[in-house]
Amino acid sequence: MQIYEVTDVDDELVRAFERLIPQLSSSNPPPTRQELQAIVDSPATILLVAEEDGYLYGSLTLVLFRIPTGLRAWIEDVVVDGEARGKGVGQSLNEAALDHARAVGAATVDLTSRPSREAANRLYQRLGFKARETNIYRFDLS
Repeated sequence: MQIYEVTDVDDELVRAFERLIPQLSSSNPPPTRQELQAIVDSPATILLVAEEDGYLYGSLTLVLFRIPTGLRAWIEDVVVDGEARGKGVGQSLNEAALDHARAVGAATVDLTSRPSREAANRLYQRLGFKARETNIYRFDLS
């Protein structure tokens, strides 16, 4: 399994996200080619994918942002194809994201995960993530 940063958006990547995103969210459509290109082009986002034999088994987006207290990172939209769950794809994607964040000098890496995603939550704890005593608030602008 190869984990790498996407630098070019092609038809294969678009089709992979059309297959993967519904496995992550039923309320959000897969990104368009233009939206994927915007993610890839942004200096604030790193799009990582897991590929084997030309097939994309998963993805993760690492968001990097500078605030007054330092460079921070956030992991978003981790998705692993149902066929590959339990085979180390999520772990490899997260480890690559942590390595990248460490290499660019991020002070922390945060993520959120629904409690119902029990396997994902166990993985994050195994990797060393700690649950924070905080409230997460969302304001819906739509």
